[in-house]
Amino acid sequence: MRGILIVSHSAKLAEGLHDLLQEIVSQVPIHYVGGLETGEIGTTYDRIMEAAEASPADELYVFYDLGSAKMNLEMVQETLDKTLILSPAAMVEGAFVAATLISANADNKAIEKQLKPLGIK
Repeated sequence: MRGILIVSHSAKLAEGLHDLLQEIVSQVPIHYVGGLETGEIGTTYDRIMEAAEASPADELYVFYDLGSAKMNLEMVQETLDKTLILSPAAMVEGAFVAATLISANADNKAIEKQLKPLGIK
């Protein structure tokens, strides 16, 4: 099963994108993590790992906002027993495209083709 993982330094941004996508593609598992435990801006390995493990999907397209989120994701990717596909696409647009294509049962090659022009990182 494929799903989406959203990682943002901002809890509000991550939650808002999650809520928007769930309205559009409720059948796709979408998990998110944003901010630090204290409510401040940031990301941590532990919180990202927890969100990734919570997803029932064994393959997750991951969309993130800033470079330090990517660094934490790369560490999670090394230790997680799931496939993480870190996308360089713009977080909002990329997550929308991937979620809608997953819901339409598009294969990974088709999803990657659509995400490529959205790359910004």
